[in-house]
Amino acid sequence: MKIYTGWTTQELKIIRTFTTPYKIQQFLDATTYSSESRYRSPRSVLRDNTAHCFDGAVFAAAMLHRIGFKPMIVDMQAVRDDDHVIAIFKKDGCFGAIAKSNFSGLRFREPIYKAVRELVMSYFELFYNVNKEKTLRQFSVPLNLSSYKDFEFDDEMMEEIGSKLSDIPVTKLMTPSQIRLLQHVDERSYKSGLMGANTKGLYKP
Repeated sequence: MKIYTGWTTQELKIIRTFTTPYKIQQFLDATTYSSESRYRSPRSVLRDNTAHCFDGAVFAAAMLHRIGFKPMIVDMQAVRDDDHVIAIFKKDGCFGAIAKSNFSGLRFREPIYKAVRELVMSYFELFYNVNKEKTLRQFSVPLNLSSYKDFEFDDEMMEEIGSKLSDIPVTKLMTPSQIRLLQHVDERSYKSGLMGANTKGLYKP
């Protein structure tokens, strides 16, 4: 299924190159990481070549929809840290993900995970703040963006999607006793995760 209504001829020249989930990821990897608080719709991401994780996830969901996947996003929620939003896709019964991140380990996932929780847990050890705390605690149910009219083009619609992510049910990943036993990330992993990061975009606890 290829849905191109609303895009300009120039935009379509780029969009038609996104023939696989990984090609969408490669485009996001090449964009500048945004440290701004503003949201960009998929059209604005394409125009500005800039995105943060929420922009990137919605962009990826829109592009996945172009090639036959449902436009689904998941909000991975943290303490003393930014949330991380990913676009998920399902192939041969397994889930994968596309993401824009300031951290090198919080991006693409191959479609090899049997459940969304399993996919989310693949991010756990690499999800930490500048104080080296492992901060991921829960994740939202997947949100299907199909019902958001013109979300590909409307920056204001991004606010509505963000608000919805805050209201939908979540699944907690750990018990309080498990959280108390968590260790800080080691120095080597900490440095590798921050390789190439935009320091202005890092959450300061």
